Amino acid sequence: MTRHVDPRTTPGRLTDQARAVVGNAQRLYGAGPADPPTEWARAVLHDARARLDEPLRVALAGTLKAGKSTLLNALVGERVAATDAGECTRLVTWYRDAPSPTVTREDVDGRRGPVPFAQDREGLRIDLRGVDPARVGRLLVDWPSRGLAETTLVDTPGLDSIRETNSRRTLAFVTPDDRPSGADAVVYLMRHAHRNDVGFLEAFADLARGGAGGLGAVGASGTVVVLSRADEIGGGGLDAITTAGRVADAYRTDPALRPLCQTVVAVDGLLAETARTLRQAEFTALRALARAPRAEVDALLLSVDRFCAAEPPAVVAEALASDPDGVRLDAPTRRALMDRFGVYGIRTATTVLRRGARTGRGVVDSVSLAEELVRRSGLEELREVLASRVVGRRDVHKARSALLAVEMVLARAPRPDSGPLAAELERVLSGAHEFTEQRLLAALRQGQVTMPGDTQPEAERLLGGDGPGVAERLGGADEPRVAALETLDRWRTRAESPLTSRAAAEVARAVVRSCEGVLTHL
Repeated sequence: MTRHVDPRTTPGRLTDQARAVVGNAQRLYGAGPADPPTEWARAVLHDARARLDEPLRVALAGTLKAGKSTLLNALVGERVAATDAGECTRLVTWYRDAPSPTVTREDVDGRRGPVPFAQDREGLRIDLRGVDPARVGRLLVDWPSRGLAETTLVDTPGLDSIRETNSRRTLAFVTPDDRPSGADAVVYLMRHAHRNDVGFLEAFADLARGGAGGLGAVGASGTVVVLSRADEIGGGGLDAITTAGRVADAYRTDPALRPLCQTVVAVDGLLAETARTLRQAEFTALRALARAPRAEVDALLLSVDRFCAAEPPAVVAEALASDPDGVRLDAPTRRALMDRFGVYGIRTATTVLRRGARTGRGVVDSVSLAEELVRRSGLEELREVLASRVVGRRDVHKARSALLAVEMVLARAPRPDSGPLAAELERVLSGAHEFTEQRLLAALRQGQVTMPGDTQPEAERLLGGDGPGVAERLGGADEPRVAALETLDRWRTRAESPLTSRAAAEVARAVVRSCEGVLTHL
């Protein structure tokens, strides 16, 4: 992912402040008695301090069969997460960058131990060796991968699982009752916006809203919604992703979803995973399929059963057996292609190969085909969104998690000598413009603040609603310094106008400060 630098702060400034607050809290509670509230406070603060030095934690959540493991593999660029219904898909599993591959089991009682594993074409096969999954708190998969360098990805069980314990594992990690969320950000996968989906997103936002001051209502800034089976939404046709993209556009402005997430992105997770792990044998088979008469191939793709049939129609069978390279597209080969690509993926791949051969620009090898399929899957848009709106705000997300932990400790394990710590926490919250931006963005999206005329979209963009970088804030202006100066003057006038309401004036003043940060960066 491309690193997007927030122009308002030096990287790490906010996390350094959070680190100091957490450190002071640890010293305060470290000297207390060993009673249950103090022991709980120490554990919460220990986790808060540790995660400030870790990569950003991004959880993949959603209903059963939403495609979480498939999308995780696509993001990593390797099949590390098994996508079958094995016992390990019922566990919360962390995927972290490391020098060498290891798998560790961490039980609910805190004990740890190595777990045997093997990797095959379907992903990692993890052997719990008869250990009851109910005993396991989480699995830690350490794996060398550039896709995990900036983020630790956490795969979670389906929220509507038949086994209620599986759903509880996810909720206990993402929306716990007694501590901040275990995730700094959430990628929520869904097919359509059902009531259960909205309910989960509300629960995550409510957990963040439990914070006071600048921490309130920040949860949505760390949530990205993915329509993960975009090919099905679009009916499997060549324009399926475009059709699904229009559905995503509608969800972005939906009053039920808009306050609960950063944005909505359409992705064909299956095609994205397959494209990033494309095999030469698959490329060869697809090229042979593209050479066959298009009418016959289109007829074969009318249904999954027809494409995978052991005995296709005679004219199709003849076409499939006459490839100049001698590739025979027998039933097992076609079935394997369908499992890996789906109808939309096969249609798209063969179309790309045909057009390349016809124009002479062509897709002539597996690498260039894979790149084009990744682009058409919607994965690149998601990666860009994660880079700009999630990873680009890593300091904000990590500091929010740490400061919320301190706030919870002060509320649930109060001490008579905690006044200086509470005052220090308030100073950091009130002085952090990053939290002010997130609070006002949430207020605008929830309709709590109304801006005059058509100024709200610009206000949201300048507050970082499209991403914290200069280009996102200024809408890609050709002359950013000129645009920033003009914007600053315009919003300063709004902030000072007696006709501007108090709430709108607060937004305008925050926009002015954001513009000043952009100019300082430039």
